[in-house]
Amino acid sequence: MILLLDTHVVLWWRLDSRRLKRGARDAIATADLVWVSAVSGWEVAIKQGLGKLRLADPFASMVEASEFGELPVTLRHAQRVATLPPHHTDPFDRMLVAQAQVEGVTLVSHDRAFEPYGVPVVWT
Repeated sequence: MILLLDTHVVLWWRLDSRRLKRGARDAIATADLVWVSAVSGWEVAIKQGLGKLRLADPFASMVEASEFGELPVTLRHAQRVATLPPHHTDPFDRMLVAQAQVEGVTLVSHDRAFEPYGVPVVWT
């Protein structure tokens, strides 16, 4: 199984948060491949710049230390965003849905706004 992690899931994984439930933790630990989208890095950078998020380590280092792969945002992903119904208004999350659809992977998230899109999700 190939997983695409929502931004908060990456942070919860690295911080060993209890908010990341056992099923999600096991799915991540046993996945064939775990991706973190470049859009998550962008989201974190914006939140850090606004003072809404502080991290002890750079986000890229957290991803690398977890041995997760980086999923770039491609033009195919951007094109898919244009076809998505407006169930979710967050542009970062809309891109994650588009990437999951284009790549045929499973999202890992706590955000129930992903449900109407019909993409497979491992819920945290």
